[in-house]
Amino acid sequence: MTKTRSDIIANISKGTGIPVKEVRSVVEAFLEEVKEVYCSNNRIEFRGFGVFGNKFRKGRIGRNPRTNQEVKIPGRWMPTFKPSKVLKREVENKVFAED
Repeated sequence: MTKTRSDIIANISKGTGIPVKEVRSVVEAFLEEVKEVYCSNNRIEFRGFGVFGNKFRKGRIGRNPRTNQEVKIPGRWMPTFKPSKVLKREVENKVFAED
């Protein structure tokens, strides 16, 4: 099941008793801050959760599957997320518990 931004906002509002409007503004501000950090090529580290950062993927030569023609793929920056060991362990335990 996919959770949307609205679902997350509603769950936080229910759990904390804070009105949906206020939760929405906080979530939107948080996401904007994350975007700004990505765009300034910095990292965000949440202990016990993970690290958001950027990684440069160097250019390479690809191939068009239809024409088999070589295509130059330029290098670019990619947003990344590396989960912490704690988060990996929690996810593994929860997923295996549901099976």
